[in-house]
Amino acid sequence: MKIVWSPLALEMVDEIADRIAEESLEAAKVWLIDIFGAVDRLQEFPESGRVVPEVKHSNIREIIFKNYRVIYRVERKQVSILTVRHSRQRLPVKEIK
Repeated sequence: MKIVWSPLALEMVDEIADRIAEESLEAAKVWLIDIFGAVDRLQEFPESGRVVPEVKHSNIREIIFKNYRVIYRVERKQVSILTVRHSRQRLPVKEIK
């Protein structure tokens, strides 16, 4: 299955990596490699994430990566990464439409 990152999700990943890089450039690089690696498993196991509790639609799921939620939609031939949020942040519903 193909993985497609939304512009918003990529922007969020960039912002998070920038914040990490303020403390450690190496840690930011590792974080980036690891988050993309965690998402890559969805190619083979797209339904491995849990259903997003706020939405309760079986095709809107999330994987937990460290302190972050990677929220995605399972579609017919692809997985669309919708957003990435810190686990303490509220999830704006507009980000998953």
